[in-house]
Amino acid sequence: MSIPRKTILIILAFFAIYVIWGSTYLLNKIAVTELSPFFLASFRFTLAGIIIFAISKFMKLSLAISRRQLVNCIISGFLFLVYGNGVFVWALKYVDSGFGALEASTQPLFILFLLKLIDGKKMQTNSIIGVVLGVIGMYILVSQNELVTQEGTLLGMFMILTCVLSWSYGSIFVSKADLPSNYFVSTAYQMIASGVMLAITSLILGETWVSPVEWSTAVMWSMLLLAVFGSVVAFTAFNYLLKEVSPEKVSTSAYVNPIIAIFLGWLVLDEAISAQTIIAAAILLTGVYFITTKRKIKLRPFGR
Repeated sequence: MSIPRKTILIILAFFAIYVIWGSTYLLNKIAVTELSPFFLASFRFTLAGIIIFAISKFMKLSLAISRRQLVNCIISGFLFLVYGNGVFVWALKYVDSGFGALEASTQPLFILFLLKLIDGKKMQTNSIIGVVLGVIGMYILVSQNELVTQEGTLLGMFMILTCVLSWSYGSIFVSKADLPSNYFVSTAYQMIASGVMLAITSLILGETWVSPVEWSTAVMWSMLLLAVFGSVVAFTAFNYLLKEVSPEKVSTSAYVNPIIAIFLGWLVLDEAISAQTIIAAAILLTGVYFITTKRKIKLRPFGR
């Protein structure tokens, strides 16, 4: 019995946001050691957008877009890539990549609260358990003495949480918004829009722009992998999933991303993994499991 094409696409898309995005924490951490964070993000997304537009043109896909769709692409690009990613990369200057990924694992908790505020959904018992476990796990994670005493760490941790909030609202927004019907084209417009906004932000902040010819080999490879796989492949898969399945199911990438990020951070960057971090991770991910399991939520479209 053959597997339906749509099912295969959904499985591959989940693999992309689970595994590929799990590795981007490490790649961003490597790149931000040499490059300014907003310049890094701007270069990455602009390059990715150009690649997607070129592929779309080669595939003879329609690049037509309405004014409303363009505005929605700009809004989603800001929520996901300018704030959700750009500020996150900045915060990685102060926290370990694996730690940042663990904080990002609270996304289902944020989505749950936002859906309650937007659609007025009543929390089920397993969701309440998940929220409680999430709060406990996050407290254990951020209360480690060796982290609190490091300069800039508290600010970095707080800003990452605001990034998770931005990304969570963006997930709900995209699931309801009028965007180009082709996910590839939609991703391209979001990438280019965010690349421009990030470049402007970088200039306003007076960041140093470094020519690619001056990058180290590690940074060049990191940027290439971030642009092609982390942006072109994974973000297109992400946009696809937001239209095919619920935002809550998409947010289950929070199960896998921290595990991959922590492992790669330890393997490549020798990032320490404390017993307290492991305990916090176990509690956090258990909370995520309770929040995202056996819940079916029908989202009400905007404007209806």
